[in-house]
Amino acid sequence: MSSLRITEIFHSIQGEADAVGWPTVFVRLTGCPLRCVWCDTTYSFQGGDKRSLDEVLATVASYATRHVCVTGGEPLAQRACLPLLTALCDAGHEVSLETSGAMDVSLVDPRVRKVLDLKCPGSGEVARNRYENLELLTRLDQIKFVIADRADYDWASEQCRTRQLQSICQVLFSPVADRLAPTDLVDWILTDRLPVRFQLQLHKLLWGNVAGK
Repeated sequence: MSSLRITEIFHSIQGEADAVGWPTVFVRLTGCPLRCVWCDTTYSFQGGDKRSLDEVLATVASYATRHVCVTGGEPLAQRACLPLLTALCDAGHEVSLETSGAMDVSLVDPRVRKVLDLKCPGSGEVARNRYENLELLTRLDQIKFVIADRADYDWASEQCRTRQLQSICQVLFSPVADRLAPTDLVDWILTDRLPVRFQLQLHKLLWGNVAGK
């Protein structure tokens, strides 16, 4: 039977992407091969509890919530993430996956909404981006850029233009908390008439950077 190492499972409000505002169960898997300099979930890199797939599904079901977000760390770093995603879809949930641009998404269940985080230079992990993933995305998915400064913005804008990302799926731009003023990012997007969706992390506005929220 498949087992997973789980950092936490909790019930909250989705703070970002196209399901923002929906009551959501978050399943945070332990471990990540990346080390983004601005990461706000470093507590998920190690530790966690080993749980069977059935135990995870039972915990999720106990919240009686339609939306489920599988996140990390980097959830796809655990092979058992794939059967978890399929099982959640089979159980009738609306499932999203928050994953970096560094992991192969070709085997992810097509019913899952993928939120693919392409790493900007300011993350320190831009070399890890796996651009082949872009060909695997559909209109259900989203591409996210986390922007730390003007150099990140210029790089992300160039990716949008040269790779025609807006023709693939919805593109999200988010400022790094406490590194880039949200109003600056909005001004740049509006000045450049960039066809992207600006977003703030709603959960941080509500509770700050608190684990399990």
